[in-house]
Amino acid sequence: MSVSFPRLRRLYLLRYALRLCVLAFTLVMYFVYPRSFELLSGLDFFRSFSWLHVVWVIWAVDTVRKLIPQKGLLPLGSLKHFKNFYKPFKVRKGGEQLGRFLRKSGVDSLKVLVVWMLMLVVVGILWYVGFLEAKELLLCSVVLYVLDLTCILFWCPFRRLILKNRCCQTCRIFNWDHLMVFSPLLFVPGFFSISLISLAFIVFLVWEISFVLHPERFSEETNAALRCNNCTDLLCGREYCET
Repeated sequence: MSVSFPRLRRLYLLRYALRLCVLAFTLVMYFVYPRSFELLSGLDFFRSFSWLHVVWVIWAVDTVRKLIPQKGLLPLGSLKHFKNFYKPFKVRKGGEQLGRFLRKSGVDSLKVLVVWMLMLVVVGILWYVGFLEAKELLLCSVVLYVLDLTCILFWCPFRRLILKNRCCQTCRIFNWDHLMVFSPLLFVPGFFSISLISLAFIVFLVWEISFVLHPERFSEETNAALRCNNCTDLLCGREYCET
């Protein structure tokens, strides 16, 4: 019996396979040609062309597209802060349900931030003592790049253990992903890291400013587009969900 996946899930499975390829190639270069990672430092990015330029382009494009409303290529969970994806439902801004959502979101996102900062502190200590160098930090980012889609397609520790949200559509931190992925590169000063982290930070700022100004767009209690019965992405892999 064949299994038919929704279109967006098929697209994300393809992206997942491509990310695994990026990880596999990075591992090969790590052991076969470690000198190629020197491009990460300073302005060496502009000295000669290498495979890391391809990685940079992939990551830069992947980050910038989150600033462009493009339904069909991105799930609603990543686009819900845009006005044209908001469908008012039940209560208006400032309602009791929205108030509960804001309190829970504030606590949950703070928990994720603390966990992530602690992980960065550990990475920073390992870098400071010389256990991690630029090439290991890039490898960390590539691993996180794969884990990002693992969380979306298969299992997410943030959703299960901290946020307790139903699915990615209602995820409070959906567009934090690239900033998290690139965060190990904070310890590698250079154009490669600064440019990518800057782009990811812009996406993060747009997301957070939108949340402050229009929190009603982020809750399924106030945005009908986020409810299961209105879902067209079916990124979770289930064709039918409880309403």
